[in-house]
Amino acid sequence: MPFYGPDFARLQRQDPEVARILLDELARVRGGLQLIASENFTSPAVLAALGSTLTNKYAEGYPGRRYHGGCEVVDRAEYLAIERARALFGAEHANVQPHSGASANLAAYAALLQPGDTMLAMALEHGGHLTHGSKVNFSGRWFDVVAYGVRRDTELIDYDEVRDLALRHQPKVVVCGATAYPRLIDFAVLRDIADEVGAWLLADVAHTIGLMAGGAIPSAVPYADVVTFTTHKALRGPRGGAILCTAELARRIDRAVFPFVQDGPQMHTIAAKAVAFGEALRPEFAAYAAAVVANSRALCEALAAEGMRPVTGGTDNHLALFDLRPLGVSGAEAEHRCAAAGITLNRNVIPYDPEPPSATSGIRVGTLCVTTQGMGPEEMKEVGSLVARVVRDRESAAAVRARVSSMVAIHQPYPSDL
Repeated sequence: MPFYGPDFARLQRQDPEVARILLDELARVRGGLQLIASENFTSPAVLAALGSTLTNKYAEGYPGRRYHGGCEVVDRAEYLAIERARALFGAEHANVQPHSGASANLAAYAALLQPGDTMLAMALEHGGHLTHGSKVNFSGRWFDVVAYGVRRDTELIDYDEVRDLALRHQPKVVVCGATAYPRLIDFAVLRDIADEVGAWLLADVAHTIGLMAGGAIPSAVPYADVVTFTTHKALRGPRGGAILCTAELARRIDRAVFPFVQDGPQMHTIAAKAVAFGEALRPEFAAYAAAVVANSRALCEALAAEGMRPVTGGTDNHLALFDLRPLGVSGAEAEHRCAAAGITLNRNVIPYDPEPPSATSGIRVGTLCVTTQGMGPEEMKEVGSLVARVVRDRESAAAVRARVSSMVAIHQPYPSDL
C-alpha cells in the first residue's frame, strides 16, 4: 500500500488489527459517495505532516516563549502556519493552536465574555451549532443565550429580528455562522447590528472558511472582530481549529487559548495546518472552491427536480438541506437507505421541523469530497438521481450501489498509485 508509506508494513506486522481498520476505512471511502457536508479528503502532503515526528514534541506556550526546551524546530512550523493563515485571509492576527472548532469557540468566548454574560446566536434547530448556545453544551450552560432563527416563510435569517433582539437584550457578543444554512450570511449587516449595541461580532465560519479562502463567497474577516473556524471541511486540512482576530484582541485570544483552554499544542497537526494553508494559497484552490459551489448548486437542482424540497429554495455554498416530507420519508430512513447503496449523507432537522432530531424531516448533502475527487456538475446530476432513486425505493439499493461503484472507480479518492 504505497499510499500509507514505508512504515505501513511495520504497522501490519506489529498491530494487524489497527492496520486492518486503516485499510477498511480506505476501502469504505473508495467504494462509495461521501456527501457529508463537514467532511473532505486531505492531500497526501497533509497526511504526511500528521504522521510526522512532530507529534513527539511537547511545546507548551507560543513560539519563542515555550515552557520546554528543544522547540526551535517546531517553532518554525507554527510561525509558518501563522504567516500563511494571515496571508490567506488578510487577517491581523492568527492563532493556530486550537484542537477543534469547539475549542476555538470556547477560547473566543473566554476572551470576550464572563460567565452569565449575554450572547446572541443562531438557534441550533435553525442551522446553528452546539457551541452557539445549546443547553446541552457549555455555551448554553455558562452564558445567557438569546437565539435568533430564520423566517418561517422564506427560511432565511431574519436580520430585522436579529436587530430587534440585540436592541432588547444588549448582548456583549453577536455570533454568526451555521452548520446547516445553505445561503450567504450578510456579515456587513451583522457588523452594523453589533456596532449599534456595542457588541463584539464573532463569526464561526467552520463550514465555509475554505470557500472564503478561495474567493468563492464573501469573507467574514473584514467584518468580524473574531473569526473561528475548522481546518478540515472546505480547507482540506487536518482536523483542528484556528482563530483570526484584530490586533486589538490578539493578546486576549492568545491567553484564552493558552493557558485558559488548552495546554500543549499538537505540533504535527499545526504543521499539517501550515501545509493546508499553503495549498489554499495556490491559484488552483480558487478553482476548487468555485467548483464546490457549482457542484452544490447542480446537486441541489437535481434533487429538487426529483421532488425533494430544498430549504430556502437553493444554495449559495457547499451544502444543501432538503425537506423529504413531499416523499413521505424521514431523514433517518433516507440516511439508512442511502447507506445501503454506498451513499453517505446525514439526516438533519429543517427549520420548524415537526420531527425530533433522531428522525428529522430532512437530509443535508455537501459537495466537498466529490469535488476533491474531480467530479463536476454532470456527475452531480447523476448523483441526485441515484440519491432520489434509493430514497424512494429501498429495493433499488443494490442497483444504485453498482452504479456508485462505477462512478467512484473513475473518480477515486487516494488513488493507489500515489
